[in-house]
Amino acid sequence: MTVPFSVLDLAPVVSGSTSAQALRNTLDLARHTEDLGYHRYWLAEHHAMPGIASSATAVLIGQVAAATGRMRVGSGGIMLPNHAPMVVAEQFGTLEGLYPGRIDLGLGRAPGTDQPTARALRRSAEAMSVDDFPEQVAELRSYFDPASKVTPAAGNGPPVWLLGSSGYSARLAGLLGLPFAFAHHFSGQHTLPALRLYRDSFRPSEVLDAPYALIGVSVTAADDDATARELARPQALQFLRLRQGLPGPLPTPREVADQPLSPVEQDLVRSRLDDQIIGGPDTVRAKLDALLERTAADEVMITTSVFDHADRLRSYALVSEIYGFAPRAAARAEIA
Repeated sequence: MTVPFSVLDLAPVVSGSTSAQALRNTLDLARHTEDLGYHRYWLAEHHAMPGIASSATAVLIGQVAAATGRMRVGSGGIMLPNHAPMVVAEQFGTLEGLYPGRIDLGLGRAPGTDQPTARALRRSAEAMSVDDFPEQVAELRSYFDPASKVTPAAGNGPPVWLLGSSGYSARLAGLLGLPFAFAHHFSGQHTLPALRLYRDSFRPSEVLDAPYALIGVSVTAADDDATARELARPQALQFLRLRQGLPGPLPTPREVADQPLSPVEQDLVRSRLDDQIIGGPDTVRAKLDALLERTAADEVMITTSVFDHADRLRSYALVSEIYGFAPRAAARAEIA
């Protein structure tokens, strides 16, 4: 099965480095993956997370779009309840005006952070609810109408996607006839039910005649399975620490080797690794092919978090080699 391949980047901050370096790595990775033929490049919104530098998502999207020339750039996603819809419309109308035909606006309904930070972002307790997410989406989309008085959003509307890790946004995306992106990389057990709900509830719209489903997948590719497994271990330890209420930068391989783990913690790390696609070229190909066969996804978006930036570049290059896609082929894959 041949589908477009894309990139999800959280601008990971690694132990001993800085957020500034993480942002420079993002620009380097964007240029690198564009050259490799990846179709789109999305940045994720998270806040008050020491290991993630992509919190000012719209700003970083503009920088990535300026550093590249062909691939689509967007949000994976903007957590809409954190923001006034009009402000998001102004930001993405600006981006679409500057980089016409290259911007995507992916929207999520989760805060992407803890409750104190969410309160700081939203400025009032009344704004803490996500129950009005459908109304927020409708309001936001209305500002892109050419008749809108909101400049520069009016007439500069990028494609809107709904993102999710459960069935709520899947059903809403289907009812609105919008493309849908599912976070398989951290909610794999819900992938098939959510995609089924999206397709079953889909109604053709002025945006899409048929469903279009993208899945986010965590992939660590290396020259062999053992090397890939070692490269993937720091992000598994980072995930464990996050679950324990200790968010931090991506640990070094030495930290991983020196970290004592209880049997329960070992099981959690092992489960985290088993939920991902990790291995040499043959293993990655077999696992990705099987996942695409199960999900019938229209597009796969890869996220890779390893300690060394060079290993991250190499992982994306290996996936490109495995599937043999090229810039010209990727440019033909379009979704409005």
